[in-house]
Amino acid sequence: MKSVAEPAKTDTEAPRSFTTISGRPVRRVYVPADVARLDYARDVGDPGEFPYTRGIHATGYRGKLWTMRQFAGFGTPEETNERYKTLLRAGGTGLSVAFDLPTLMGRDPDHGLSLGEVGKCGVNVTSLADMETLFDGIALGDITTSMTINSPAAMIFAMYLVVAEKQGADWKTLSGTIQNDILKEFIAQKEYIFPPRPSMRLITDVFRFCAREAPKWNTISVSGYHIREAGATALQELAFTLRDGVEYVQWGVDAGLHVDEFVPRISFFFNAHSDFFEEIAKYRAARKMWADVMRERFHARSDRSWKLRFHTQTAGVSLTAQQPYNNVVRTALQALSAVLGGTNSLHTNSLDEALALPTAEAATLALRTQQIIAYESGVANVTDPLGGSYFVETLTKEMEDGALAYFDTIDKMGGMVDAIERGFPQKEIAEASYRFQQAVERKEKTIVGVNAYLQEGEPPIEILYIDESAGDKQLSKLDRLKRTRNVDQVNRSLERLRAAARTTGENVMPPILDAVRAYATIGEMCDALREVWGEYEEVPVI
Repeated sequence: MKSVAEPAKTDTEAPRSFTTISGRPVRRVYVPADVARLDYARDVGDPGEFPYTRGIHATGYRGKLWTMRQFAGFGTPEETNERYKTLLRAGGTGLSVAFDLPTLMGRDPDHGLSLGEVGKCGVNVTSLADMETLFDGIALGDITTSMTINSPAAMIFAMYLVVAEKQGADWKTLSGTIQNDILKEFIAQKEYIFPPRPSMRLITDVFRFCAREAPKWNTISVSGYHIREAGATALQELAFTLRDGVEYVQWGVDAGLHVDEFVPRISFFFNAHSDFFEEIAKYRAARKMWADVMRERFHARSDRSWKLRFHTQTAGVSLTAQQPYNNVVRTALQALSAVLGGTNSLHTNSLDEALALPTAEAATLALRTQQIIAYESGVANVTDPLGGSYFVETLTKEMEDGALAYFDTIDKMGGMVDAIERGFPQKEIAEASYRFQQAVERKEKTIVGVNAYLQEGEPPIEILYIDESAGDKQLSKLDRLKRTRNVDQVNRSLERLRAAARTTGENVMPPILDAVRAYATIGEMCDALREVWGEYEEVPVI
């Protein structure tokens, strides 16, 4: 058998070093000796069999294609509702809600910090009235919905539940996902409100509530996407995301939940970046690691707890404002890597998203990209078609080993909450981002249209522009709501929420639902919790 040593360079091979986009060295050729230490049953396995490296379903996409979602949300609930209906008519099979910054931060449109931000980076949802409008004419019992929100996730989820209730849908059959991942906010995206520990209490309360009341709902989508967008390598995305997942499981167990009671409703959300094979290896390693840690560390007995289910979104950070039609090609390749890696759900970015929120035409083209991969390429016919590749299996094992080394470091710190409070993952990501930017500026990494193959005089493309009218409309609706609702009922519900937050044993979801039914606003509910828990201020990491 040939050695795994790097072959000598030939006269035709460039003198530069070859690495993945994350900086991991790549040899010219991989041979059987590279995978000799792998045991097929232990490390790889058949599709649908532990440890699920090759996929959690034996039939792959032959039984069911991945869910095709398009992240959508802008301006007012009325405008976004119209976009949802357009995407559903175009063949979308799930909805995905993008919220604006005031909503993400638990602020109403009339708050001073909301000025100029209402409806700009997503849809503004202030109260149950807005959620009713957002899903007007869309039967929540017949569609799956993913909602990307974290600090106020419990409040937004409660609004969704009440809309479903008013439509006559049974909570026990509702299907969808609330992102609800606060740890990645502290690590990467920074849209946090409350300190880490009360934030984790909110999440475990959602776990407990849904285990009994909405058992088919995914209570959390542990997100590596935003970690990667902040500049992490593929390995860091894998390690920090899965270790976040471990942290949530530990807090759930510590709160008295049985692991098999809530872990099957934990899902994951990964980035599909531009290094084709590295991304595929990342997804395969993620499935194996989760299966191992759930069975060995937490002693989960249900195979549903072992199976990692994940959504993927193509890499927003890879999109360029220069030569934006190049983004169609980038997105297609990234989406293909997600499919070959076995994603369960996929969102493809639109060509214009480096410039603005996508137009309806650009969003439809992004959906068509998924449909062409699904129905024309043939790649959905075979489960894990790259399984057994010397290169892919080696990358998968290297990903696993590197991520487990991060696990060991974080465990020694006391867990992910302690590591975050010490700034460890934040510093690791900042350093990785800096190294990549240096490589781009030195042209060691080529970004077509940015540091190579530049083009002068590019014609502008039409973009979606959100003016201040969305803010004006939402302010008008908020004023009308406050004049017509039962103020005493609102105040009583908010006081019950504050009282529940002061305790250690009462679940906050029932008082949140009561406040939502009374048409309390998201700002009022978050302010009630701010009074009890305070707001988080991050320690700078340099």
